[in-house]
Amino acid sequence: MTIRFLRSIIIVAAVTACLFLASIPAIGQSSNIPRLSDGKPDFNGVWDHPRVGDVTKSGTGCGNGSLGCKQEGSGELAFTPEGLAKWNDPAKFDYTARCMPYGYMRGWGSSAPIQIMQTPSRLGILFEIGSTYQVVFTDGRAHPKNLEPTWFGHSIGRYEGDTLVIETIGFNEKTYIDTVEHPHSDQLRVTDRLTYIDSDHVLQEVTYEDPKTYLKPIKNTRVLARMKPGQELIEYVCMENNKELFEGLIIGH
Repeated sequence: MTIRFLRSIIIVAAVTACLFLASIPAIGQSSNIPRLSDGKPDFNGVWDHPRVGDVTKSGTGCGNGSLGCKQEGSGELAFTPEGLAKWNDPAKFDYTARCMPYGYMRGWGSSAPIQIMQTPSRLGILFEIGSTYQVVFTDGRAHPKNLEPTWFGHSIGRYEGDTLVIETIGFNEKTYIDTVEHPHSDQLRVTDRLTYIDSDHVLQEVTYEDPKTYLKPIKNTRVLARMKPGQELIEYVCMENNKELFEGLIIGH
């Protein structure tokens, strides 16, 4: 076999491989995903998602019975001394039991669905849990320099190809990142990357960065499923001491 013939075989094989790879659609690069008028991916819709009670663990299933949801946990977390003290604090409690706001992380991690309402300049996330919402600005603005810490933080978005990247900062320290009460500090930064898998499923890659609480970023991957036409968010009401209130009403009657 001559060197020239061998070289020809290599070139043909390389070209064939490139053509084969080019024929495989990349996630989120498909032409059949919904798009806005400006060509950006259109995430409008009501979305089911996995319940993330513990970011360290994996699981399958949607919170409301849709097909295709799953989540891949981060595995064991590496705490800073300050973070470990918070994690082991016997005084911590589930604030949602007292009807306090779920917050951004717990809203995404609950079993209740969310609705996305999107325009070219902003994206609204409506959380059924707690009947709350988050506005993500996609008009090119930056985070304000002096943020007032809040339960949901401040979110801005940008596009990397067909992936919507949402960065959220400015959290108070009253929330947790999941139901088992993994803590965080006011330095928490949450990055969500939303990419269509197909027209009815979205890959959500979540990264939590908090140098005061954790030695390295926490990464969590989830799959969201579009809910069926006609399935909408319902009202969620939490009333502090509601048991006593309703007992009082019954006695009064």
